[in-house]
Amino acid sequence: MDALKFFRRAVEPSLAEIVAWTGAKAPEGADLTAKIFDVAPLDKARPGDLVFLDNPKYAAQLETTRATAVLIGEKHAHKTPEGCVPLVVAEPYHACALVSAKIYPEAARPISLFDGAGVEPGANVHQTARLEAGVTVDPGAVIGPRAEIGAGTVIHPNAVIGPDVRIGRNCVVGANATVLNALVGDEVILHPGVRIGQDGFGFAMGPRGHLKVPQIGRVIIQDKVEIGANTTIDRGANRDTLIGEGTKIDNLVQIAHNVSIGRHCVIVSQVGISGSTEVADFVVIAGQAGITGHLKIGMGAQIGAQAGVMADVPPGAKMGGSPARNARDWLKSVAWVDRMMKK
Repeated sequence: MDALKFFRRAVEPSLAEIVAWTGAKAPEGADLTAKIFDVAPLDKARPGDLVFLDNPKYAAQLETTRATAVLIGEKHAHKTPEGCVPLVVAEPYHACALVSAKIYPEAARPISLFDGAGVEPGANVHQTARLEAGVTVDPGAVIGPRAEIGAGTVIHPNAVIGPDVRIGRNCVVGANATVLNALVGDEVILHPGVRIGQDGFGFAMGPRGHLKVPQIGRVIIQDKVEIGANTTIDRGANRDTLIGEGTKIDNLVQIAHNVSIGRHCVIVSQVGISGSTEVADFVVIAGQAGITGHLKIGMGAQIGAQAGVMADVPPGAKMGGSPARNARDWLKSVAWVDRMMKK
């Protein structure tokens, strides 16, 4: 079972190539012709493997690793055991991710699940849809009228692309995903089961019942966004729902109508963001946090796990608790309650 690999190696680089890719500094006299065949954790590595040490918590595992080379910070390089080459870099985790993507490119950007090329038999592409050369459509996928899809994009089985949707180049739309009423940029990855562009939750409520408000906006997803499995992003009611360039969204996130997410944000699983909230650039929202509607979350803010955000958050703030407040104050209040309970 250990021999079973789901991802194919594209290259088997030498240490010299890894040094060139990462800018690492190798010790004088190191054999840079040595080949790397895999990337492994410190405690499971064998000769031919590359490992990394970023968190000092795992330094003890470094001392017994059997790996051929380790990407490591200068502070810990002296702990590298004999027979393992320390490749010193400023950011070992980042460097290892770069090397892993070179060795296993299919793990970084999914390919056709059918090993196909072009439009496979069993796919349903409307005659008015326009696909550039190099688009791959797996069996069971449906592409609606007047949709446009750019070169290098892969549509996985049973995905549905709605009428007039635009999807850019080198994107991936995962199995059973649906993309409706959306404009999608280049190099976007939508994982299986993602739902883009369905109705926002809009009703004019009243004592005789609730009248549905037509949702006539769109979803706009900019370049290099990645959206995790079974996440839902509703289209706007009377304006667009926007996901900014480079933002990474985890599985099982709900983003409501008219929400605007800035560039290079990180949103972790089970977060819920209510309608018309504006999230600025480089915001981090941890798992299960909830944000009410019509708020402004400032640039670089950090929202802690399970926080309940009910008011605007200033730029750079660190928030925690429910209702959310300054993280330091929240932790002090939790500690005070614990002390009171022990009295």
